[in-house]
Order: sequence, then structure tokens, then C-alpha cells
Amino acid sequence: MSDSSRLAPATPLNPRRRAIIVGASEGIGAALARKLAKEGYTLALLARQTEKLNTLCTEINTNGEVRAKAYTHDIANYKDAPALLQKIVADLGGLDVFVLMAGVNYPPGGNDKYNFENDRKMIEVNLIGAMAWLSPVAEMFQNAKAGQIVGIGSVAGDRGRVGNPGYNTSKAALHTYLEALRNRLTRHGVNVLTVKPGFVKTEMLKAAQGGTPFAITPEKAADDIYNAMRKRKQTIYTLFLWRYIMLLIQHMPSFIFRRLSF
Repeated sequence: MSDSSRLAPATPLNPRRRAIIVGASEGIGAALARKLAKEGYTLALLARQTEKLNTLCTEINTNGEVRAKAYTHDIANYKDAPALLQKIVADLGGLDVFVLMAGVNYPPGGNDKYNFENDRKMIEVNLIGAMAWLSPVAEMFQNAKAGQIVGIGSVAGDRGRVGNPGYNTSKAALHTYLEALRNRLTRHGVNVLTVKPGFVKTEMLKAAQGGTPFAITPEKAADDIYNAMRKRKQTIYTLFLWRYIMLLIQHMPSFIFRRLSF
């Protein structure tokens, strides 16, 4: 963990919403942190890369006001999540929004290659690590009858493709888990938003096989996510165009789909 300075408190004249972003050191996570800070949020930012987190916090914490605090955390160490959540909520003075951004993607190296170790790591990070955070956050928000969960999935989770079965599986499972939480929590006043990005210009894009059409910047994705948060939507694609692309893919007959090479 970095700077031990206290976060800027909320006051009646300056109410601050409080958010945790897991996976905030770069890409969409960092862009969303900047966006939420601009909109007046107080932030707890988590990632493995301490130096990048501290640089981001320094960028956000201007004029001597601490609005973002860094916490070094590897989401694969899921046993640490409950205690760390309690500490962060105490530091923030409460919690309004939880964003699960962290994820990994290991390319399989070809459509005829198999790598169980990479698949295991993707399940541990993208699903088990996510659930380790989402479960206690969901319970907290359900008891409070308020709050918002934002989970970052992927268009890759909408159907099993030949290019990367392990990654597809991890994201499809995350989508289902978020849907189940949404169905459970909506009746308690809690919103659960599932975000399904297409290609985003991040480090993970370098691992993508084939072309990368309609790639957007992390800032564009962050704007779309924030707008969906404000409207308390349930599921969004970014770009929105991916909704139509994936609708076509989802309804493509299997005997055709299995012949595709992506």
C-alpha cells in the first residue's frame, strides 16, 4: 500500500461517492479512475503494479487533496480479499461503487494447441479471484440496500470460439455470475452492471488473435461505462456496435459457427 494519508472526507456540502476499482493500474481501469475522480469520487485503486498505481494516484491527488489511494493486491491471492475489503471500506468511510476490472488473457498459440496451466490461471484470476471480491461486496450492499457493482467481462464470453477456449469460458462464467448477483440484488436496491468490451487499445489487445476491428481507446470505454453507471443499466457493449455483432454471432447456427477460424 502506498501513501498513508487520509482520504478526503465527504461533507454535507461536498458529498463524495466512494468507489473501489480492482485492476486500476492501466488500460480501462486507469481511465475509469481518472473519469470517476473528475466526477468527484473518492477512490481506492488496486492492482499488482505498485509503481503504476502510485503514479496514477499522484496524477489524481492534486492541490494537496487525497482523493485516490493505492493498495497493492494480486487478485489471484483471493484469500486476502475479505480482510482487505474491510480495511478499504474503513479507509473510505463507506462504499458506493465496486468495479471489478482485473483480468488476464493468455493466447493459446494456435487453434491446435492446448495449455491447461494457462487456462487454470485465467479461471483463477478472471472467475475465482473475481468471485472472492464480488461475494462479500454483494453481501455488504444487500445489507445496506444500496450500492452498485460493475463487472468487466468481454464479448469473448458470449460464445465458445476456437481461438481461446479458456478465456471464453472464464468470461462466460463471469457473465453468468454477475447475472445471478443482479437477479438476487435488484430486489434490494443494488444495481449490477455487466460491461462487455470489444477490442480496446490496451496491452491485452496485443494477445488477441487475428484482426482487431473497431478498437477504441480506454478513455472511450471509460466514458461508456460511466454513462451506463449513471443510468443504472444492466448490460452494455462498448462500442455499442458490438451488441449487433454479437447478436449475429450468438444466433449463428452451430454447423456454420464451428467452421469459423476465430
